Amino acid sequence: MIAVNQSGYVTKGVKHATIAGAKHYELHDAKGSVVLSGDVKLIHDENSGAEAGLIDFSEVEKAGTYYFTDEKGSQSARFVIGRKPYGDLYRDAMRMFYFQRCGMELTPEYAGKFAHKACHCMEARVLKSRPARRQKLLGGWHDAGDYGRYVTAGAVALAHMLYAFEMKPKAFDVSLNIPESGSGIPDILSECAWELDWMLQMQEKDGGVHHKATSMHFADFIMPEDDRLVPVMTPVSSLATADQAAVMALASRIYEPYDKKRAAKYKKSALLAAKWLQANPDFLFKNPSDVHTGTYEDRCDADERLWAAAELYLLDGKDEWIWLIRQILEIRVNTTALGWADVGGLAAMAVLLSPAGTFPKDLRTRFKELWIEGADRLVTIASENPYELAFRPYEFHWGSNMQVLCNAMVLLFAHHLTKDKKYADYARFQLDYILGRNALDISYVTGHGERAFKDPHNRPTVADGIEEVIPGFVSGGPNAHGGDTIANRETLKGKAPMCCYADDWRSYSTNEITIYWNSPLVFVLAYLGA
Repeated sequence: MIAVNQSGYVTKGVKHATIAGAKHYELHDAKGSVVLSGDVKLIHDENSGAEAGLIDFSEVEKAGTYYFTDEKGSQSARFVIGRKPYGDLYRDAMRMFYFQRCGMELTPEYAGKFAHKACHCMEARVLKSRPARRQKLLGGWHDAGDYGRYVTAGAVALAHMLYAFEMKPKAFDVSLNIPESGSGIPDILSECAWELDWMLQMQEKDGGVHHKATSMHFADFIMPEDDRLVPVMTPVSSLATADQAAVMALASRIYEPYDKKRAAKYKKSALLAAKWLQANPDFLFKNPSDVHTGTYEDRCDADERLWAAAELYLLDGKDEWIWLIRQILEIRVNTTALGWADVGGLAAMAVLLSPAGTFPKDLRTRFKELWIEGADRLVTIASENPYELAFRPYEFHWGSNMQVLCNAMVLLFAHHLTKDKKYADYARFQLDYILGRNALDISYVTGHGERAFKDPHNRPTVADGIEEVIPGFVSGGPNAHGGDTIANRETLKGKAPMCCYADDWRSYSTNEITIYWNSPLVFVLAYLGA
């Protein structure tokens, strides 16, 4: 088997594929003519459990469609070589968020065959409030394959895209065909505002932010407009409040040139959240025992407060935030982490993207050194296996594809800091993995790749009666621990970590979709100039 990036390769860029179980390969053009051939030395790969080797065909630069064969008669998926092979993929990865919108009708004009009526327009019940109250709560993105809306998850998804916009604004000159298109504001910012404006509604007058808005339990596999379960707002948490402070401060900076009134609202929200954080220095989070939806539980809010401090310093310049940053760094927070639970890397990005001289030089140097150290570790891991994946076998857990893409973000930001080409190349190898260069020969993005996955754990996809799946959704990916009726210890027994996956809507532990699995893909493609 020869696994390739099924979406394609950049004409002048590095191009690698992986062969497993065979040594000889031939690269064919669309007409079947052999344009390159060779033999590869195989080594045992612990991630895939296979004897595999690396094929480097970077010398092939002629635009066109290609495929590989090996001596056993196996044929790879077809792929293209071109100047910009990821244009449609990039657009669909961003349009995913439109399809996750809550509280509005998705009309055929924008959603095509995937149109549906408005959903979850009823008032939410605020849990444990005194006096008991209900609150209007419209908007936001459905977080994942369910219909919950979560502040911590949303803040991180927003951050991935807003920092990408800050770094590469011209990369977002893309029409997403959403209702706001043509407004004069970049479409991606209009889309992000749908989530940001919902988050404003999750904040109390004292600045505290409710952790999530979901029903008491998950809805059945029905269309969103058919879900009549009453939304509830769970209590305020320090996690949500710190994330709100950080992302609203970031958003106020990004939106100011485009929409001053909206930017002012975001600034006000950030400062309110900051006031709450100062008044509540202890960790605060508790998911109500009778709410059986995703908890987004975290045992420490130090990294969230670190991110908030970095962004709040950029917002108001108060020295107390520098003091807090120094204090938190002493407990050795991971400053390259970019997931929903660990956000220390977002703090580092805030510091390192700011103009020189904004933060004390020693802090800037420390963040940069730690980032490069983390990126070098990923390069070392990736260079030791034939898939060039920056993963150890034990790292294939729930949402492994998010970590793959976040690793690519780390590598690309290292390239931004140093201009060292190796970081960009190794980031591309992580993208290769997502798009098909893996042991299962599958693209983990719906609608992109000859062998793309087709059956995500996503309620609208299951309930809409349409055989075709919405393009641009990222799967959670292999999970060696499983956890559902389809992928579990019994069904996964004996499988290599990279192979612990099921393209089955029932497998939420391997095949769910989420907004923060798409957002790092948007970052990666924006940086690479899709």
